[in-house]
Amino acid sequence: MEKTKIVRIITRMNVGGPAIQAALLQGGLDERNFSSILITGPVTENEGDMSYLAAESGFKPLVIRELKRELDIVKDVICFFKLYGIIKKERPDIVHTHMAKAGTLGRLAAKFAGVPVIIHTYHGHVFHSYFSRFKTRAILLIERIMARFTDKIIVISRRQEADISSYLKLKDGSKLALIPLGLDLNRFMEGNKEEARDRVRRELRIPGEAIVVGTVGRLTAVKNHKMFLEAAGEIKKKFTDRGIKFLIVGDGELRGELTALSGLLGLYDDTIFTGWRKDMDSVYSAMDIVALTSLNEGTPVTLIEALANARPVIATDVGGVRDVAEDGKSGYIVPKDDVSAFAEAASALIEHKDKRDSFSLYGRNFVREKHSKGKLIKSIEELYLNESERKRRLSI
Repeated sequence: MEKTKIVRIITRMNVGGPAIQAALLQGGLDERNFSSILITGPVTENEGDMSYLAAESGFKPLVIRELKRELDIVKDVICFFKLYGIIKKERPDIVHTHMAKAGTLGRLAAKFAGVPVIIHTYHGHVFHSYFSRFKTRAILLIERIMARFTDKIIVISRRQEADISSYLKLKDGSKLALIPLGLDLNRFMEGNKEEARDRVRRELRIPGEAIVVGTVGRLTAVKNHKMFLEAAGEIKKKFTDRGIKFLIVGDGELRGELTALSGLLGLYDDTIFTGWRKDMDSVYSAMDIVALTSLNEGTPVTLIEALANARPVIATDVGGVRDVAEDGKSGYIVPKDDVSAFAEAASALIEHKDKRDSFSLYGRNFVREKHSKGKLIKSIEELYLNESERKRRLSI
């Protein structure tokens, strides 16, 4: 039997779920049945680069420097023709795209090149909280057009499934495939967590007895670190006699603004900005509570990793959060942009270690079952084979 050939296209390998999934699929598909290449654009400054995942998985992506997130008519046209040329040369059975820009240019190039099967994964969506109303409407129109000739649209959570179906005005669910995000969780579940905790805290000069509330993500508006810091200010006022530290892991265009805000809120000595870290399994161990304050999300990788590392979580009720964290079982889910509700939930966890411990145990078992690497790869392989066979039958 001939191998099914995949061309996978992702906008960039920046820190986050799309890059992790692309690398896992590129390196994890059964080599007896599949062959594939990965095309990506360059990572921009301050985003955090996960291209090292490619080397760890034993492959080298093909980089198109014109493939960028920002709208640039000239570069976008050049990128389209480069993608078209590669696809015509490789003659894949399937083109699978990840992220918005790669999804648009990659699917168009695949359509014009006559690729039998076109698949796109929505890791999240940009239909609110990212851009202006005009730009959002333009993006939505483009996505609706793209959906017409996409054979399968992969969504990664139940809530996202409902959102995408509504936003794209899909008449039925036949084009949608729900495949939860999968990660290699072993490094978050194994190893000496106490040793890792002590090492990171010594490095960051955090007292061993301090309660650490941390958050992980790009320092950009949609991640809403402003809410995190404002809630931290309320928490600090309540626990004046306890050592509470706030850890912000990541980087981005708002770092200077957020650093200044921490000073204005009287948190300068209590807030630590670490920048991007590769040793996240150890960094999570140094936290007692992991927070997510986003305005919009797909399936948040940081929550899956935190729960795998046996950390309780607090998250805003957006995107696929409820598919990862269960309110009152593995953490607390609060309304988005509700500083008081977040501070109250954090206070409950700070005050009750037994609750932190029970949430941690439940959350670890949940993500181990639902978000494993093996489950993701098996589901994607089945989808590839089923769609290829469906198209083959239609062509007879």
